[in-house]
Amino acid sequence: MEQFTLTLPSSTLPQDIIHTAICGVVSSGNLEVLVEPTATRNACEIVVNTSAHGFRDIWEAVLKDFAERHSVGGLRLSINDAGATPAVVSLRLDQAFETCAA
Repeated sequence: MEQFTLTLPSSTLPQDIIHTAICGVVSSGNLEVLVEPTATRNACEIVVNTSAHGFRDIWEAVLKDFAERHSVGGLRLSINDAGATPAVVSLRLDQAFETCAA
């Protein structure tokens, strides 16, 4: 297992519309994303637990793209991965964000 944490700058959603959410299932080739509000403003904290070693650069690219497309400041994302492709990671992040900001 490889674990790393990123803190990415991002604009902030109003706290009153952010809810805790979980999206996805950890299984072969998939992942789960847990989204929680946090006191950190103007940044998104992301913890990645992955079974795939040596792909941090790709993870960072996908996560930076996500933070640029959405206002995720004030959120903590916990990602548990079982070998998902970058496209699946992006899809699950979008789904989790839509769920927590609904």
